Amino acid sequence: MLFNFIIIVAVIGLIAWISSPKFKGKLGEFTVKVHAKKYLSEEYIMLNDCTLPDEQTGTTQIDHILLSPYGIFIIETKNYQGWIFGGERQKHWTQKIYKKSFRFQNPLYQNYKHIKVLESVLKDVVEPEYLHSIIVFTPQSTFKTPMPANVLQGKAWTDYVKQFQQTVIPAMKLKRIKYHLEKEILEKGWKTDRLHIENLKQKQEEQN
Repeated sequence: MLFNFIIIVAVIGLIAWISSPKFKGKLGEFTVKVHAKKYLSEEYIMLNDCTLPDEQTGTTQIDHILLSPYGIFIIETKNYQGWIFGGERQKHWTQKIYKKSFRFQNPLYQNYKHIKVLESVLKDVVEPEYLHSIIVFTPQSTFKTPMPANVLQGKAWTDYVKQFQQTVIPAMKLKRIKYHLEKEILEKGWKTDRLHIENLKQKQEEQN
């Protein structure tokens, strides 16, 4: 009897975790990592789940930083279902699932903030024009409005990256950038995650 109760509680907990935004976000990020490994060559270096110090909000969290001789790509992942409506200059986009609609922050604006933080971190190392923003939605979503070229679905983002073919960062400099970032990125773990969440809450309270 007790064993069955424990199993039921465990199953309910697992279902709750799988349904949570955090799990869905991690699943989307994992998919991007798989695509990078499968479709990009070894000259591309992927840094994942990067929390960096930010003078304005305390910390900023970047899903992926892709280093390459052809530039640095800052990737924001969105594991969303349903129809997606949005425009490059709209402050908020809309996700529609059946008859329900949900607003969310324009991910291009969100990633612009990430790029500005990276510009500050790498100001003495790499030129800002070599930093490129990419938004990746999972294939479960459907774009219902025209999207900018750097907003993509599934593995299409790897084809977008491959369009950049001019070498702008020499191999030794790329190693220096990687080393510099690894020094700046906060240690992964629950403490860093909690710090970032607290910073976000504080920022929201200041805006309200």
